[in-house]
Amino acid sequence: MNWNQSLIGLITALSIGLLIGTVRERLHKPGVMKAGLRTHAIVALLGAITLSMGLQVFIATILVAGVLIAMGYRQTAPQDPGMTGEFALLLTMVLSGLAMKDPSLAAAIGVVVACLLFAKKPLRKFSQEILTEHELEDALMLCASVLVVLPLLPTTAIDPWNALNPFNMWKIVVLIMGVGMLGHVAMRASGVRWGLPMAGFFTGFISSTAAVAAFGRTAHEKPNMESIASAAAILSALSSLILFALVLAASAPQLLLSVAWELTAAGTALLLVAVYLMQQTELVNELPAPSSNHTFKTSHALLIAITISAVTLCAAWLRDLFGDSGAFATSAIVGLVEIQAAAVSIAQLSHNEAIQSTYARWGVVAILASSTSSKIVLAYLSGGKNYGHHIAIGLGSMLIAVVSCMLLIK
Repeated sequence: MNWNQSLIGLITALSIGLLIGTVRERLHKPGVMKAGLRTHAIVALLGAITLSMGLQVFIATILVAGVLIAMGYRQTAPQDPGMTGEFALLLTMVLSGLAMKDPSLAAAIGVVVACLLFAKKPLRKFSQEILTEHELEDALMLCASVLVVLPLLPTTAIDPWNALNPFNMWKIVVLIMGVGMLGHVAMRASGVRWGLPMAGFFTGFISSTAAVAAFGRTAHEKPNMESIASAAAILSALSSLILFALVLAASAPQLLLSVAWELTAAGTALLLVAVYLMQQTELVNELPAPSSNHTFKTSHALLIAITISAVTLCAAWLRDLFGDSGAFATSAIVGLVEIQAAAVSIAQLSHNEAIQSTYARWGVVAILASSTSSKIVLAYLSGGKNYGHHIAIGLGSMLIAVVSCMLLIK
């Protein structure tokens, strides 16, 4: 027998029992529960000792403990129908046996169990009061998209031009859904005290075009909030740019690295203009929260998937007919509406050859230029002259920063 290993296992098992027992006893009044600190510690030592005597003895001990726990639950069920304490006690014995084999893993799991037990009230409040039904629905849909749909998709191209990879396409959709959920959670956690700017930033992950139009209406209806609405719209363009970079990272990592400085300069320009506009308006305390309860728009994510697929096939077909200029033109046109879909299209031009790589880098500029032009026109139409001027300055600064970096960095 390895006495050092056995001693470490016994100490780990006892520590797990003491930790879980302390948490259980801390959360309940004296005399209310049957299994507290001492019971968990004794059960932990019992599990560790019986496992060292043999697997059969350990299994028999677990069965006896299970019967005793069931008898105890039968008596307390009318007053306390929950089974957390019973399963926590049983898990303490199982973890004590694991501690004799793998002390590190058993200790880690024990800490996680103790944290879950201690977070009883926050978790209950989160699931019953904070988390809405729509948010739970979106979370389940995101999990299904990642764990069910994604593994079933083919990882090889399915089209004649070897361009459309369903697995990679769906990864981008999952990315958009996940970023939307992250933004929504951050918005819920901070409340609305940051007002329109924060709402604008997180709305941009869903659709910056829609954000520009929505904040344009706000600026038109409430002229005193014109500057802050403009800042929110520009921040939506910033978050859309971030998502654009993430899509490039998923579809063409080398292309992203080649335009990293350009995108950084673009984001910095947008942020500076947004901060300046925020300072021009005194923030009010009461600002409306986003009306949507959903963390992301499933229809928008699916539309992006369809658009990306169609653009990818179209770009591959045009490239086969006209060369790289065909894919370049397709990306610029799609960039008028959706830069994430255009990013996948321009990624087809990203290769090791220097000429094609340079072509793809300028393709990124073309996408941002077409997106900028469409948003500026929309800003003037939805928000009026001053709002349009603000958006033109912000997005124009972004484009100037990108082109300047592109010319300076070769």
